[in-house]
Amino acid sequence: MAKVLIIAEAGVNHNGSMDNARKLIDAAVEAGVDIVKFQSFKADKIASKNATKATYQQETTDKKESQLEMLKKLELSEADHDTLLNYCKQKGITFLSTPFDNESIGLLHSKGITIGKIPSGEITNLPYLLQMAQTFPHIILSTGMCTMQEIKDAYLLLVNAGTLPGNITILHCNTEYPTPMQDVNLLAMNAISRELNVPVGYSDHTLGIEVPIAAVALGATVIEKHFTLDRTMEGPDHRASLEPDELKAMVRAIRNIELAISGNGIKQPSASEAKNMAIARKSIHLKHALQAGHILTENDLIMKRPGTGISPMQSANIVGRKLVAGLPAEHLLQLTDLA
Repeated sequence: MAKVLIIAEAGVNHNGSMDNARKLIDAAVEAGVDIVKFQSFKADKIASKNATKATYQQETTDKKESQLEMLKKLELSEADHDTLLNYCKQKGITFLSTPFDNESIGLLHSKGITIGKIPSGEITNLPYLLQMAQTFPHIILSTGMCTMQEIKDAYLLLVNAGTLPGNITILHCNTEYPTPMQDVNLLAMNAISRELNVPVGYSDHTLGIEVPIAAVALGATVIEKHFTLDRTMEGPDHRASLEPDELKAMVRAIRNIELAISGNGIKQPSASEAKNMAIARKSIHLKHALQAGHILTENDLIMKRPGTGISPMQSANIVGRKLVAGLPAEHLLQLTDLA
């Protein structure tokens, strides 16, 4: 199977600090992910002054501030984008960012970004989807809060606007931070794959690393997971994010799962276990000492390790055979012992 693309979602967990952002990049590199992703937006382009915050945002940020005020603190300027792009190049990791408005789409395009990441909240934003399709050759589409019909509509819109079907990956997602386990509905990822015949993946907002690992076992080609320097920091997404050591553990587990499901599906002894067959299996032995010319009965035979002699599967063919010579108890019976 192809290598799973692992996206470490730094998002807005930098809290407006370039020092934090660089530390997040360092943590992503240390964990071994493929992409570190931020968020690009102009707060006044995506939220009105009357927009309220989600419950999880109210619980993790200043309750007195509006969504707009919260977002303004988390904006990345063009200079910030340049700083992060250059730092990612120095560290040998791919930079990506999710644009939330048309101006940010243009900004990322001007920086040479070729993958357009569409967040769940924009899947019903027709003008936005059109510009994404016309700007980026590759699209990753998150589907939190969506029905299957909404996913189909967005997919067809992207394709009709010029995105090649094979260049669209759709991520199953649940937009609650953190997502309750009973609401994950991971099998919906496979339903999307069957319905649209596209590569699928999973964008995770649960606590822990179990669900992304399970998604890989079910066929996810992309995994996206929020991470933070410290889950106790103030900010909207920290609470549902992995800390650096957890991110590292998730990557290690996913790479192990890739190996575990990479076989050809044919059930046969592997190269590593073949050497244990003679040790773990049994052969026909003599239960007690017997004289030459003795006719073997079932009571004369016992099945013991090692498995280097006659297989117990042949015991019915051994009963009734005559011994050529006298043999001791626990003798490993060979065909040459039989007349």
